[in-house]
Amino acid sequence: MRLALNKEWTVGAPIGDGGFGAVFEAENTVGEKAAVKLVPKAPGTEREMLFTNLEGVRNVVPVIDSGEHEDQWVLVMPRAEKSLRDHLEEHGRLPLDEAVVVLTDVAETLADLKDREIVHRDLKPENILLLDGRWCLADFGIARYAEATTALHTYKGAGSLPYMAPEVWKYQRATGATDIYAFGILAYELLEGTRPFTGPAEHDYQEQHLHGTPPPLTAAPPLLVALIMECLYKAPQARPAAGNVLARLQQIPAAALSGGLAALAAANQGAVARQAEADRRASAHATESERRKALFEAATASFSFIADAFLTTLTTAAPSAEVRKGNQGGWTVRIDDAQLTLSRLMETVPEIWRTTSTPAPFDVIASATLSLKVPADRYGYEGRSHSLWYADAQAEGQYQWFETAFMNSALRAVAGTMEPFALDPHHESRAAVGPGMNMHQVAWPFTPLVLGDLDELINRWAAWLAQAADGGLAHPGHMPERDPQGSWRR
Repeated sequence: MRLALNKEWTVGAPIGDGGFGAVFEAENTVGEKAAVKLVPKAPGTEREMLFTNLEGVRNVVPVIDSGEHEDQWVLVMPRAEKSLRDHLEEHGRLPLDEAVVVLTDVAETLADLKDREIVHRDLKPENILLLDGRWCLADFGIARYAEATTALHTYKGAGSLPYMAPEVWKYQRATGATDIYAFGILAYELLEGTRPFTGPAEHDYQEQHLHGTPPPLTAAPPLLVALIMECLYKAPQARPAAGNVLARLQQIPAAALSGGLAALAAANQGAVARQAEADRRASAHATESERRKALFEAATASFSFIADAFLTTLTTAAPSAEVRKGNQGGWTVRIDDAQLTLSRLMETVPEIWRTTSTPAPFDVIASATLSLKVPADRYGYEGRSHSLWYADAQAEGQYQWFETAFMNSALRAVAGTMEPFALDPHHESRAAVGPGMNMHQVAWPFTPLVLGDLDELINRWAAWLAQAADGGLAHPGHMPERDPQGSWRR
C-alpha cells in the first residue's frame, strides 16, 4: 500500500498494535524508514490527531508526517530500536541504575506533559520505545487534555488493565495523577520483574487496583520504595506530582546509605507498610467523606514517616536526651530545660475550617504542632511553635505536608509568650491565610515537607533545640523571619 501524505510512503509488514490503530513498517521514496500507524475514523479517534505536535516535550516519539487515507487517520513516526516490553522480555527485571535511567526518562516526559495539561492515560512498557538512546513515550491514542471534559467520547474506561488507576475503574476523570499511578506500576515491574497486581481476569484487576496492597518491594533502596508506594496511593490527590517524582529520582543514591541517612531511610519502612494496609481498606466509591478518609490515611502514613525520621535523627545525635513517646506518632525530646515536642496527628473537621459564609482558600485534611519550650526569660518569652498541615496549599488537589507558623498582627498589640506560634486549622488561621488584615498573620512560608528529603527541617529544629539547651534561644529579631508571601494559594 502507498500513502501520499507530505511525503510518499510505502507500507510494509505489520509491527504490532497500538491503542486504537495498527502499526506497520514504512519507507519513503528517499529510503527513510519509519513506522506508520493507521487509526480508523471511529468516534473519538480524532483525539489522537491532537498530538502530532508535542514540541518542547522531552522523550516523546515525534510524528514526522501525518494525514488521512480513505477512512483512516495516518501517523508516521521514526522507527524505534525496540520497546521497553521487548527489553524486559529479553533481560528480565532491570538493575537499579538502569531502572532509574528508564524511569527518569519517563518522568521527564510526564513532567512536561503536566505543564501542557496533557494526560497520556496508557502508560505501559509497550508504549515506551528506545529512540536515539532515550526511552520515549509513544501512542497518545487515548491521551487527552486534562480539562477536556465535554467531549462525548472521553474513553474514561480505556487503558491497559494491569496499569489502570483506581479512579479509572470508577469511571472518573483522568488527571496527571492517573499517569503517576501507572508510573508506579511500571517502576515496580522494572525492579521486581513482575507487576504488583497480576489479575488475571478483568474483575480481578479491578478488585486489586481498588482494594489491593502491593507486595513489598525487595529490589529497591528505601527512598525509591517510598516514592513508588506514594505513586500507588489509592487517592489521586495524595500521589506526588510528576515534577516531584523527577526530582526525587535524581536523588536516588547509587551507593548504599550509611549513618544517619541510613537510619532515616530505614524509618520509612514502617510508614510504607502502614500506608499499604491503609490503602487496602480504601473505599471503592468516591464520596466526599471517603475521599477525605483516603487522604487522611495517606496523611497518617506520611506523618508517621516524618515523626520517626525526625526522632531517629535527633536521638542519634543526642543519645542521652530524655525521650517520651505519645500516642499516634507524637513524642517529646528533652535536653536540660529545653523541650521539643511533636504533637499527635489531628484530623481536620471540614466545617470548622471552612463554612458556607467563609470559604477557605485551600483544603486541610490533618494537622500537628512542633513546639520548642524553655523556661520564660525576663521578657516572658517561652519559645516557638510551628504548624504542620496536610493540605493542598500550593496546588489545588495536590496534597502533602507543609510547615508554617503564625504571629499577631499589628492590629493586636499583644506580646505572646510563644513567637511565632502554631494554629490549628480553624476560623482564626483561616482568616490569617485569607485576604486583608486580620488578628493573626502568616509568619513562616508554607514549606513543603518532602519525604526522604527532610534534612533542612530536622537540622533547623535541631539547631534551635541546641540553642535552647544552652540557654541561648531568644525571641526572633524580626517577624516574620522568612517572607511568607506567595507561598500559598489564596
